[in-house]
Amino acid sequence: MSKHPIVECVPNISEGRDRGKIDRIVSVVTEVAGVKLLDVDPNGDYNRCVITYAGEPAACVEATFRLTAAAADEIDMTAHTGEHPRSGAVDVAPFVPVRDISMAECAELSRQYGARVGKELGLPVFLYEAAASTPARRNLANVRKGEYEALHEKMQSPEWIPDFGPHKFVSKFGCVITGARFFLVAYNVNLRTEDVDATHDIALHIRQMGWPLRRNDGTEVVNALGKTVYHPGPLQNCKAMGVFLDKERFSQVSINLTNYLITGPHVAFEQVKYEARERGLDVFGSEVVGLIPLEAMLLAAEYYVWKNSLPRPRSEQAAVSLVIEQLGLSSFNAFEPHNKIVEYAISEQ
Repeated sequence: MSKHPIVECVPNISEGRDRGKIDRIVSVVTEVAGVKLLDVDPNGDYNRCVITYAGEPAACVEATFRLTAAAADEIDMTAHTGEHPRSGAVDVAPFVPVRDISMAECAELSRQYGARVGKELGLPVFLYEAAASTPARRNLANVRKGEYEALHEKMQSPEWIPDFGPHKFVSKFGCVITGARFFLVAYNVNLRTEDVDATHDIALHIRQMGWPLRRNDGTEVVNALGKTVYHPGPLQNCKAMGVFLDKERFSQVSINLTNYLITGPHVAFEQVKYEARERGLDVFGSEVVGLIPLEAMLLAAEYYVWKNSLPRPRSEQAAVSLVIEQLGLSSFNAFEPHNKIVEYAISEQ
């Protein structure tokens, strides 16, 4: 039987505290035929909500456009504060190939979406990852550097002419960053400490970019261009930072794994545990933000069977349960496989 192409969209909006606003924004997605809402994951400390849905390509473009229009009405970035980096009310809106669609086709979907946002909503749009118009804009961190607070100055530079929309600062909204990418696993490891500096130091020592080199007197080493020199970290395709959750009174190493086939959650978890032990800190589980591919869970199961000399799970369900236990995925928020594993969540498509 022929299968229809399926795209996943994961817009991150800069609102994680007002459930009424979040629900009104999300409601427009459910009105679009051909799209299935998979997950809504708000975080009050980050003041950010990760929204995940999947469906037919054209329907996903329509749903993401409507979500952006709703966010423009509901969110005022001039009053926004939160722990997570952000540049706009809809901070990022990536299109991810799931089934029978290529990365290039998803990049074109992001351009269609960006063109509509620029023209119909009058908002600046930047393309990143597989849709990037220049190499300098491929990396999300480069596009978002300085965050919303630096956007007014950046928008005055010819280097930051948006890919779509006006070349001006829209104070209430900021900007949209959209593109196409491989499945990103957003993953947080919990530390039983309120020392966010120590937590962030762990993040620096696991991520691919690494940590600044310092001289004996503590000053950072810079190169001939005056740029900080970094010692590369051990985990490829890993971005990380330390965050303190004020409400819960503990810290997290907040991690983005941009290719779980190279660095999976289990690898990141074990590396954080190693760095935490070196600092006398205690890890107590982890969480997946949004959804995770089944393959990433099964790879983690294989690892723990080997590492801990465990009996091989007799079923897929048993393998998933093993990983939930080993990574402590329900230590903070309950990990429900039918909601958190992407293949299970879209199985009705």
